[in-house]
Amino acid sequence: MEGFKMMFSIVIPVYKCSSFILELNKRVVQAVTALSEDFEIIYINDASPENDWELIKILSEKDNRIKGINFSKNFGQHKAIIAGLQHTSGNWVVVMDGDLQDQPEEIANLYFKALEGYDIVLAKRAKRKDKFFKKWFSGLFYKVLGFFTNSKFDSSIGNFGIFNEKIISALLEFKGQVRTFRFIVGKVGFRKTAIEVKHNERPSGKSAYNYRKLFIMAFEIIISHSNKPLILTVILGFLISFISFVMGAIYLYKYFAGLILVSGYTSLILSIWFLSGVTIFSIGIVGIYIGKIFNELKNPPLFIIDSTIGNLKKEKF
Repeated sequence: MEGFKMMFSIVIPVYKCSSFILELNKRVVQAVTALSEDFEIIYINDASPENDWELIKILSEKDNRIKGINFSKNFGQHKAIIAGLQHTSGNWVVVMDGDLQDQPEEIANLYFKALEGYDIVLAKRAKRKDKFFKKWFSGLFYKVLGFFTNSKFDSSIGNFGIFNEKIISALLEFKGQVRTFRFIVGKVGFRKTAIEVKHNERPSGKSAYNYRKLFIMAFEIIISHSNKPLILTVILGFLISFISFVMGAIYLYKYFAGLILVSGYTSLILSIWFLSGVTIFSIGIVGIYIGKIFNELKNPPLFIIDSTIGNLKKEKF
C-alpha cells in the first residue's frame, strides 16, 4: 500500500554470492526480527553468473518479506545499491554486502547508536579481515580519492551502515552515471557517526573488486566529481612556462656574454620531447572530461531491470 512505512529495509547487492545467500538470509532475518518483525529484505542480483537469482526466488516464495531485483546485465555494485534504495519502504534502511564479511548481528548495534540522535551510522571495521595488499591498496585508493575530491575517507569504512529514510531521499537526488554509494554518503551531510564492528573473512571465493576495478572506479569518481586534474594541469603549464622563461633569460645572457660556443643538441631534443608529452597529456585530460560530458548528455539508463519478485514499493527518484 502506497504511503505505508515499515520499520526496516535491508538492501543487499549480490554477485557470485550463491554460496552465502541462504546463511546470510537466515542470519539477517534473525538479527532484524530481534528488533522488529516489520521489515523487508531487498536483494539486487547484479547479473551473477551463479544461481543467486534462483535462490532469491526460493527465499521470496517462503517469506513475502524477501524481495528481489534482477539486472539485465552486470552494472556494478553501487548501481545495484541505488536500485535497491529506490524501492525501500523502511523508516530505517540498512545497506550491507552479500558476502558475509559484513556481520548481520551488528545491525542492532548500528540501530541502537542511531537512536542516540544520528541520521547515519556507519560500520567501522575494527580489525579488517582482508589480505595485506588489499588493505594497503584500499588505503592508497582512498587517500588519492580524498586528495582529488577534497574529501576525507576512512578506508576501514565500507558500505555497511544504517540510514534514516530522509538520507535515502537525499542520496537519490544525486544524478549522473557515476554514483558511488560511499562517496555520496559523505556528501549529504546530516548528523553521522561510525562505530566499530566485527568484520569477517570472506568464507569462499574472491571479491569482485580487483585492483584494476578499484583503479577504474577511483578514476571515474575523480573525473566525475572533481576538476582538480584540470587545475593541476594549468599549474603544471604555468610552472613549465616559468621555468622556460627563467632558462631563456639565462641562455640569452650567456649568448650575449659569449659563453655559448656550441649549440646544445641534447637539451633541444629533451625539451621537445618533454613539452610534447606535457601537451599530449593536457589534451588527453581535457578530452576525458569532454567525453564524460558527452556520455552524460546521452543520459543512458543507470541500470536495466530484467525482472523483480515480491511486492516492491513503487520506484522513487
